[in-house]
Amino acid sequence: MPKDPEAASARSDAGGATTALLSDLVRIDSVNPALVAGAAGEAAIARYVAEWGERLGLEVAWLEPEAGRPSVLVTARGRGGGRSLMLNAHMDTVGVEGMDAPFEARVESGRLYGRGALDMKSGLAASMSALARAAAAGLAGDVVLAAVADEEHASTGTAAALDAVRTDAAIVAEPTGLELHLAHRGFAVYEVETRGVASHTSQPERGVNAVAHMGRVLVEIERLQRELAARPAHPLAGHGSAQAVRVQGGEELFVTPAACRLSYERRTLPGEDAATAEAELAGVLERAGNGATGFDARVSLELLREPFAVAADESIVTLTRAHAARVLGRDPVVTGAPYWSDAALLQAAGVPTLLLGAAGQGLHAIDEYVELDSVTVLSEILSSVALAFCA
Repeated sequence: MPKDPEAASARSDAGGATTALLSDLVRIDSVNPALVAGAAGEAAIARYVAEWGERLGLEVAWLEPEAGRPSVLVTARGRGGGRSLMLNAHMDTVGVEGMDAPFEARVESGRLYGRGALDMKSGLAASMSALARAAAAGLAGDVVLAAVADEEHASTGTAAALDAVRTDAAIVAEPTGLELHLAHRGFAVYEVETRGVASHTSQPERGVNAVAHMGRVLVEIERLQRELAARPAHPLAGHGSAQAVRVQGGEELFVTPAACRLSYERRTLPGEDAATAEAELAGVLERAGNGATGFDARVSLELLREPFAVAADESIVTLTRAHAARVLGRDPVVTGAPYWSDAALLQAAGVPTLLLGAAGQGLHAIDEYVELDSVTVLSEILSSVALAFCA
């Protein structure tokens, strides 16, 4: 942290402006309607971001591939000849059930409370402040703010942003506690259905019990989970996992169940993919059916997100690490994220990407908050990286 009084004063002024931005953003309901039926969505917050960019005289592009679910690109256009950088932050939030005042943006003891305060309007506010500074610097390269919709569900916003613009690198401002996250796991979600034959339970020999067969599947999934936990961990993303997360089966009492359904989730590591998960699941079903009369299982892929990893020696990584060390006064922690993020889409599109965001607690919980000092620090790091990368 700077000891120079002028530097400290500048940081305080910048922090006040960023906190004001963050407070405005949290006060706007942007709950994702794909998660909560009838929720507000991103239209109002997208208008706020667009109007903010227009007031600064920046280029604003409105992306709305799905009606009522817009994303916004705000670009500080460079004079030419420099590299371009995307600052990516999502505008949507999860629901607010159980929260007393989700959009109040209450500040207490250096923390700002509210839905989306941490995840991830903190990253959006810091990115907006960094973009404003980049615009005033007259850089050679472009700096693009991608304020995107729908990250909490299907990531349609970042997909639309990638259709509209490609940059030389990107930083996704998901909350990382000011750590650099260079990897995270992906996931594949499958529905598995075991099929049987209904009969009166007084005559089980006339039926085939689909629930019993699903029990064999569950035993094999547990075996796979133990195998995954015993493998060497990825240095940043840890271990993959195999989990049964929901089971539904049977029709009524006194009837042998003719169908049972399972939602199965496989968390994949960098280097693993959908083919890995499919081959494992095929093995699970083969072992489950071995010796089971009438065993019949069907599989459908419900949702797929590939894992993410970026090389530690990528230019954007080494530069961000150096500027974070300068601002923090120490080398930042470099690790992986436990959750999935839009960084995977950007990296897969050929845009070197890392995750760097604010600190706080309560992701998707009723007591969500962000540490305001961390938002100020994040904005300073993002600004410094943009000024250096796009110079």
